[in-house]
Amino acid sequence: MGKGFFNVPVAVNEPVKGYAPGSPEREAVLSAYKDMFNSQIDVPMYINGQNVTTGNTRTMSPPHDHKHIVGTYHLAEQSNVDAAISTALEARKSWSLMPWEQRAGIFLKAAELIAGPYRAKINAATMIAQSKTVHQAEIDAACELIDFLRFNVQFMTDIYMEQPESTSDAWNRIEYRPLEGFTYAVTPFNFTAIAGNLPACMALMGNVVVWKPSDSQVYSAKVIMDVFDEAGVPPGVINVVFGDPVMITNTVMASPDFSGLHFTGSTFIFKELWKQIGNNIHNYKTYPRIVGETGGKDFIVAHKSANAKQVATAIVRGAFEFQGQKCSAASRAYIPQSLWADVKKYVVEDVNSFKMGSPEDLSNFITAVIHEGSFDKLAKYIDGAKADADAEILVGGGYDKSKGYFIEPTVIVTKDPKYTTMCTELFGPVITIYVYEDDAYAETLKLVDETSEYALTGAILSTDRYAVTQATEALQNAAGNFYINDKPTGAVVGQQPFGGARASGTNDKAGSAQNLLRWVSPRMIKETFVTPTDYRYPFLGE
Repeated sequence: MGKGFFNVPVAVNEPVKGYAPGSPEREAVLSAYKDMFNSQIDVPMYINGQNVTTGNTRTMSPPHDHKHIVGTYHLAEQSNVDAAISTALEARKSWSLMPWEQRAGIFLKAAELIAGPYRAKINAATMIAQSKTVHQAEIDAACELIDFLRFNVQFMTDIYMEQPESTSDAWNRIEYRPLEGFTYAVTPFNFTAIAGNLPACMALMGNVVVWKPSDSQVYSAKVIMDVFDEAGVPPGVINVVFGDPVMITNTVMASPDFSGLHFTGSTFIFKELWKQIGNNIHNYKTYPRIVGETGGKDFIVAHKSANAKQVATAIVRGAFEFQGQKCSAASRAYIPQSLWADVKKYVVEDVNSFKMGSPEDLSNFITAVIHEGSFDKLAKYIDGAKADADAEILVGGGYDKSKGYFIEPTVIVTKDPKYTTMCTELFGPVITIYVYEDDAYAETLKLVDETSEYALTGAILSTDRYAVTQATEALQNAAGNFYINDKPTGAVVGQQPFGGARASGTNDKAGSAQNLLRWVSPRMIKETFVTPTDYRYPFLGE
């Protein structure tokens, strides 16, 4: 890093803490969890650097203990959204002109605050409100968010260093301006890191943001804003509003100054937002940038040469970590007949060994799904599989929402490769397996490619390099992130930039310079040193 610029720290991935019994981090996170679980917090909106309340509140409860209230948050009125927009536009006048290294310093400080004094708090908030185990919270809310903040500074510096050739006659340079107007970040419940990164990466590049987090992620969003505030993000640069997504979005997109959407969520909603932007296109001062990462129906394919234990581990980790609520989670698998007996045995043994319950008990591998709507949807599909002749429940299939929204990790085996749970995104701890004949490998790869509208992640497990090559070529459009001999989850910032195509999004690769380039509007500047004074060219000579 550097190369004529300031000596910016080189980004390195944040080490994952183990939380082993007796470790300091274990004691710190459990202490924070208990304190936060047993006290109620009131979460205001954050507009122009001020806490804003409306008195119109909604309660927050842990998915694993839905009768227990841990706090309330305030819902926006349209006037609050209007204020967030006008505040952002006013803040842009100064923020867009702030030297890049000053913006970098703010977000590098935010990374260090999360790595240190805020680590236990942001992990505990994620465990409480999103029902993540301590390991899932650590790799998300701490490590991945820290990595986003650090690597984005490195990517920004690399972008700014990309300059055109100059000559002795003229100096050519590109100015990477922020977008004109304000941007809109819409973030999901499932990753605290995504919730922090979407507004932060746009702000880093000089943009101003209206941020609408998921209602199910407000608790950890509050911690993120506390970090940004302490790190020195100026008032008005990132404004947070909660509440009715339709009203908020309509207000944002009615503004002529709307200049960009950064979205992670459902495919249907993203398409509707795209259509809404298109319908409003004549009202905007600029063509808004649209970046979205949406759903997935992510696959695991095992070749007959694969190791059965490795395949089973990829299935249970890929499908059931964080209750399958990752957009990258494995939800369909294709296993050759010759491996099936061993894979089946290992998967059943692993699933039966899982402990399920509150994330406060660190021995639990499975906790609750995010809310009742998700619980009811999953229960419906599980009941359907129990009743259908083309499917059977291999293991799991139970559910109970009396205390928390608990769905047992469930493995469905089907005779129909186009069975509904092989095609439909469920977003929960359910995976469907289709067993294929060993000599039908090529046909199976074609089936994998054609079964789903999505193209987010996928994995091939094989010890035969020809089979790996065949799958890599056959599935080139089926997954934006493709894993060889691994599960299809766990992308690391700076190592595996993340995103998919087809109905899975615009594939602008979060955790890379490609994504940051979407949030700048380059200006080419040519400065001529000796300006001509005669229009005549040599060809006009006598």
